[in-house]
Amino acid sequence: MQTFSYTFGTHRGQKVIFIHFDYQYDLQKQVKAINGAKWSNTNRCWYVPDLDIFRKKFGLEEKIIGKNTLTKIHPINQNAFAKYLEILYLKGYSKNTIKTYSVEFAQFLYLLKGHDVNTITTEQLRSYLLYCLQTLQLSENQVHSRINAIKFYFEKVLNMPKITMEIPRPKKPYLLPKVISTEDISKMIQETENIKHKTLLMLVYGMGLRVSEIVQLEIKDIDSKRMQIHIRGAKGKKDRYVNMPEIVLPYLRTYYKTYQPKKFLYEGQYGEQYSIRSAQQVFKQSLERAKINKCIGIHGLRHSYATHLLEQGTDISHIQKLLGHNNIKTTLIYTHVSKKELSAVRSPLDQIKWDTNKK
Repeated sequence: MQTFSYTFGTHRGQKVIFIHFDYQYDLQKQVKAINGAKWSNTNRCWYVPDLDIFRKKFGLEEKIIGKNTLTKIHPINQNAFAKYLEILYLKGYSKNTIKTYSVEFAQFLYLLKGHDVNTITTEQLRSYLLYCLQTLQLSENQVHSRINAIKFYFEKVLNMPKITMEIPRPKKPYLLPKVISTEDISKMIQETENIKHKTLLMLVYGMGLRVSEIVQLEIKDIDSKRMQIHIRGAKGKKDRYVNMPEIVLPYLRTYYKTYQPKKFLYEGQYGEQYSIRSAQQVFKQSLERAKINKCIGIHGLRHSYATHLLEQGTDISHIQKLLGHNNIKTTLIYTHVSKKELSAVRSPLDQIKWDTNKK
């Protein structure tokens, strides 16, 4: 589509890509054939939603960080930010990591205003992190994320690792994973009538998937003969195979015949990859339908999968491989959640002999 040009803008409160071309019947026919393309009387041109699927189709740069973000960075630091993104891409970081790092680094550059980031001292960095903790009251996890983003610039872009060596990190809280009982998971799935949503929940729990993994699944990744699913390019750019529960297969076939996805197993209305937010919303609605009053996200299904496997007597090393953990220490956290061993321990209060006649 080289005869077309594109501009980014907003139409009716939605971010869009405007499609420009000199009128020719054949060209207009091509645009009309695009699923999601609409005509704007106001702008006198065709447009589509600003989604990655259309950016790839038109050969445009993928949306990592918006133009509004860039305009807030002082011109003196624009070059530093451009180099930052360049190195992230060259090192092959995932799209999610690039987005997280660039947003966190941009927040740092906003505060600097006209101060050159290349002249920052260790003391000034310490003061900034204190500001994040005490004034902005960011969580320990978010401060860690911001430190990682800043360290990347000084260590990987400027080759100045010493400047960040003396920066202390706030201690992260030790939080145990939140788990849902098998009874509640059964109720959630049964109360979900939409076959698309039902199979999504069944696969996330039944194979212990991350939400990013379920939305990235493609039809070609499913091997129904071997009853396995190929998880490609997961966290840390690792591939793995997971066993598909037999009970899911008939539901999955019904879903496929009903929705007929083309590339991704779960697709949005324009054939794009199903969004993480949509998957999270599916989970939230299933909790509400099942009347489960618990503050937990869709990642809780992955935690529940691991915990329930452990309680069934599955070897911890097998669970590690199924979850795709590099270090078994990450998997061992589920031993603190599993009730298999702890349920056998009786409280000393239960050992005391009571006079049942007295209140």
